[in-house]
Amino acid sequence: MMNANANRRKNQVKVSAPTNIFEQEELKRKADDILKNLKPCTWRDLECNRKFAKNDKLTFITEEMLIVGCDIGSETHYIRAVDFRGIEVSKKPFGFVNDAEGFQNALAWMLEQAAKSGKTQIVMGVEPTGHYWFCLASWMVAHGVSVVQVNPYAVKQTKELEDNSQLKDDRKDPKLIANLVKDGNYGMPYLPEGVYAQMRGLSMFRDQLAEDRIREINRLHRDMKIHFPEYKDAFGKVEGAFCLEVLKKAPFPEDIAALGEEGLKNIWREARLRGRGYSRASDIVKYAERSVGPKEGMDARREAVKWRAKKIVELDEKLAEVEQELHIKCLEIPHAENIEEISGIGGNILSGVLAEMGDISRFDDAKEIQKLSGLGLVACSSGKHKGETRISYRGRKRLRYWLFQAAKSAVAHSAEFKELHQYYTTRAENPLKKMQSLIVIACKILRIIFAMLRTGERYDPERMLRDIRRQTEQATAA
Repeated sequence: MMNANANRRKNQVKVSAPTNIFEQEELKRKADDILKNLKPCTWRDLECNRKFAKNDKLTFITEEMLIVGCDIGSETHYIRAVDFRGIEVSKKPFGFVNDAEGFQNALAWMLEQAAKSGKTQIVMGVEPTGHYWFCLASWMVAHGVSVVQVNPYAVKQTKELEDNSQLKDDRKDPKLIANLVKDGNYGMPYLPEGVYAQMRGLSMFRDQLAEDRIREINRLHRDMKIHFPEYKDAFGKVEGAFCLEVLKKAPFPEDIAALGEEGLKNIWREARLRGRGYSRASDIVKYAERSVGPKEGMDARREAVKWRAKKIVELDEKLAEVEQELHIKCLEIPHAENIEEISGIGGNILSGVLAEMGDISRFDDAKEIQKLSGLGLVACSSGKHKGETRISYRGRKRLRYWLFQAAKSAVAHSAEFKELHQYYTTRAENPLKKMQSLIVIACKILRIIFAMLRTGERYDPERMLRDIRRQTEQATAA
């Protein structure tokens, strides 16, 4: 590992030094002055309490600003610099390693370019690639450099504007990114802080635990289907507590038959399980005695099934623990407890929505969050052609997932949302399909959550229904 890091540092571009000693000292003095006066701007400065629109983004880029485009990599990043007119200041890309020494070299290079071109502030545009940009962005902001994001799709679409070539690589992309920032095609990155950062981390951990649990259950189904084909008739629910306790000790038919009815009950008593499962002990033994599962290779698979059963139990316990902690953190957000008054919006769904949404103070309208979730409506129309309207699917897919879960749960458990769903799907003009209606209701729930968090108002189902303009009311108003 040490050799690999040394090789990467050896290969990275070095900051060029002027040959004239006086020029070098003058540049160093200017760079030190620039570093002292660097002031980073974040989403709190630009997006809170006002809309940061395209004109604002163009105004933010001033003549005194050095615009640096950065192409993010897993180990090596590349940067290029332009001025506010798009004229490249740097002669060639500068590569640096993804560690403290590399970041320091990159900052020194940017200060040198700023000193040469007479700039006083630095803004770095990044194309977010997975999680590799998190450390770089936070480090640069801490050292006075403003960091903005550009959409990777925009970089891909503009690659031929630069040199009429389909080429897209780590050395060309930084200039494309810098020019996008210069033209105001960027957004402010949001890295959660405080309780929102803890909720985001817990929410991601919960999703990973849930995925691992589903994976282990599917593998358990496969093993049981091979060696105990009748297991569904015998146990009913393989991931149930009664079934898992048996599989941890006696996974296959011959093991269950050897235990007998009383042996199964003893396993459940030791686990302190209560319920109707005890009455099925005799049926489970009968299915095991009549099983047609193969007998070969059972020793190896037996250990695998035992391990998977234990793993599922551990995942269930950890998942419950994380969900409880996530719910506690969720209630630290002002007015979040009022949202649980909506029937069907429980702690898990609410914590998922708030964790993915983050601090709402950076939003001026619920439509911005709708666009962030990928639920914004788009259509491709031109001339006489009228395209079909659909949602964009661009944005935070986990936020979209939790909003959709909220809509499904509200329609199932809330009388007012059930009435709204029925109206949308059965109205005389332009009735919606069930999926379309759920998307509309998800957007409605989003607006309700946004309003309740901003104003602190309590949920009023009658007011919610009054806000829906029915077709009869529209006709009367016309």
